[in-house]
Amino acid sequence: MSTQHAGPVIRLREITKVYTMGDIAVRALRGVSLDIQHGEFVAIMGPSGSGKSTLMNIIGCLDQPTSGSYQLDGVEVADLSDDELAVIRNRKLGFVFQSFNLLPRLPAVEQVELPLLYGGIRPRRERALAALAAVGLAERAHHKPTELSGGQQQRVAIARALVTEPSLILADEPTGALDTRTSEEIMALLQALNRERGLTVVLVTHEEDIAEHAQRVITLRDGVIGSDRRVLRPRQAGVAEPVA
Repeated sequence: MSTQHAGPVIRLREITKVYTMGDIAVRALRGVSLDIQHGEFVAIMGPSGSGKSTLMNIIGCLDQPTSGSYQLDGVEVADLSDDELAVIRNRKLGFVFQSFNLLPRLPAVEQVELPLLYGGIRPRRERALAALAAVGLAERAHHKPTELSGGQQQRVAIARALVTEPSLILADEPTGALDTRTSEEIMALLQALNRERGLTVVLVTHEEDIAEHAQRVITLRDGVIGSDRRVLRPRQAGVAEPVA
């Protein structure tokens, strides 16, 4: 499943998502169509309730659309079994969330090993240490979350997303719990991963200055794409740690 398809990595056509709450149908997405190419850095913006998190969940194979077509690397996601979807989530996609989602009692290196453990992938320790080094945390491998700053915790989360060598990073408000300086460090790291490893990065944010780090900004309003524009000069974040 790691073979890249000649077309876009993400191809959405007329995606709708309807949630039923009692007698009320809530239309979170109303016919979203877009392509994202391999190696793009795309930000998805929109106010609360615009559908951006729903769209991210569909792209991440965490939720199914009500109707429409989603092809990931040329494969129709609706045709995949639950087991096949689990393999894609584990190996092709790397997830980064606002809340870090770290387990309080595990040191960083064991946090990063978890996707390898779930995927039955070996060697684990060597790869986890390499992923931590890639985000500048080699010296913090045996520290628990309570011994790390917010920015360091998010770097652990990014290392965990990288350890399976995915082709696509999905970052949902990755700077939402961080101060301005630390947010800049995280954006520098994501830009470096995009630039130096060629990773496709899809970032959900409600912050305009964070979105301007991307090469392309898609704005959602009321479940439809309001605008889709190229950023002529993406904002360059402060210098990141070298990406191994």
